[in-house]
Amino acid sequence: MRQVATTKITKAVRDLCLSAAYDLEPDVASAIRAARDREESPLGKEVLEQIINNFEIAGKESLPMCQDTGISVFFVEVGREVMLDGSLEEAINEGVRQGYKEGYLRKSVCHPLKRLNTGDNTPAIIHTTFIEGDKIKIKIAPKGAGSENMSKLKMLKPAEGIEGIKKFVVESIKEAGGNPCPPIVVGVGIGGSFEKSAILSKKALLRPVGSKNEDNDVAALEAELLDKVNALGIGPMGFGGTVTALGVHVEIYPCHIASLPVAINIQCHADRHKEITI
Repeated sequence: MRQVATTKITKAVRDLCLSAAYDLEPDVASAIRAARDREESPLGKEVLEQIINNFEIAGKESLPMCQDTGISVFFVEVGREVMLDGSLEEAINEGVRQGYKEGYLRKSVCHPLKRLNTGDNTPAIIHTTFIEGDKIKIKIAPKGAGSENMSKLKMLKPAEGIEGIKKFVVESIKEAGGNPCPPIVVGVGIGGSFEKSAILSKKALLRPVGSKNEDNDVAALEAELLDKVNALGIGPMGFGGTVTALGVHVEIYPCHIASLPVAINIQCHADRHKEITI
């Protein structure tokens, strides 16, 4: 067994919170630059240029690339040979607390009914799985409300099949319009159960932008959905254009014979995600 101090986890999470707010991941930055180059609308191209300037300044000046620094979502993989000296959840929340305070990041978490701010952006949303080995992998995806609020979940009838899935995804993006600050990344979770499909859709956003699912049929669905979404003409920040989405990532899971859950989680152009292995 390998013992890991929770203080080490707290520091790592603190650093992830700051890095995710300031530094856009290379895969996202490259995708946005490529989108600028192929955008056919002059206004859309100009908007993308402004987005690029914004994230470049954010990185150089250690400033948040967006004022909505999001609710902190974590996907954590814990090796079965790891022994912690305290609570994993408490360590992560303390890291969030420190990162958002020290970085002067906006605290956006509140009581759902009283709407009273918790004051430190905790509690975080933490999804934990156990894997083989003696390492801990922590992935963070700060999620702003503008894109999160445009996400949807629907329990389709199995008879609606793939065509029903396509229709639901495209209509949902069309309805969202410019609200989620396109060009967006679309995560789609298909199968499992009500809650599993939602987790799949969010986890899909952590993949490198434009990466393909290993299943050829799913990869073909991703490509078709991306074409259909970009054909909507919503364009960068909703001003019209040929690039509405940078990528559509689909994840699947076996489901009950009588159901077909489909979840759509949308991420804005500031597709913030970072990870570390301890």
